[in-house]
Amino acid sequence: MKELLEMIAKGLVENPDSVSVSVDEPNERGITVYHLHVDESEMGRVIGKQGRIAKAIRTVIKARATKDGSKVQVDID
Repeated sequence: MKELLEMIAKGLVENPDSVSVSVDEPNERGITVYHLHVDESEMGRVIGKQGRIAKAIRTVIKARATKDGSKVQVDID
């Protein structure tokens, strides 16, 4: 899941080396939080107009998690 999120984000930005993903352990509700870190100048490319790209990223990651039977949340930092 981490690799999928990194691959999507690296395809969107001009400087793929600025992309990193950190993962928190599942919380009490069983939700694993993925933190996507990008350079401040690349933030607009990852979020998109009115958050459309960010929403699409979250949809893809949640669909993959559902297939695996897990719960995830994606935070963009």
